[in-house]
Amino acid sequence: MILKSTVKNPILLLGAILFFSCGGRGVKDNPEKLDVQKLTENQPERHGTEIKESEITISNPLNAEWVAAGKNIYELKCQSCHKLTNERIVGPGWKDVTKKRKPVWIMNMITNVDMMLETDAEAQKLLEQCMVRMPNQNISKEDARMILEFMRSNDGEK
Repeated sequence: MILKSTVKNPILLLGAILFFSCGGRGVKDNPEKLDVQKLTENQPERHGTEIKESEITISNPLNAEWVAAGKNIYELKCQSCHKLTNERIVGPGWKDVTKKRKPVWIMNMITNVDMMLETDAEAQKLLEQCMVRMPNQNISKEDARMILEFMRSNDGEK
């Protein structure tokens, strides 16, 4: 009987410590619901603005900082649908895309998918092949330019 209580007491003590240590640490639940519309109302809409060829300057050699920034954006917003090879996941692979398409086409496809799918025959063909419309990732013109620089690097440009 004495042995059972000496084993049982430390186990109960340990259980009580674990139970109370997993509490809310004094943080009260916030009963106020988040208003998504209010949180997003001041965010700028970045789709719908066509990029003109005259707005794009191609660097030679590649801008290493832009390549690194473009890679980060790719990993965050593009990688789940696009591989850096010819392989298609959801969207087409990116290998040699800068050799097949003009920079203005690539940047408009990144920033303004709806316009491209309405007006561009090549974008419409890609939609037929992939069967999934590319979502608007709310990518700015500046970020699209960095993604383009990363794509150029992926295609072997220096």
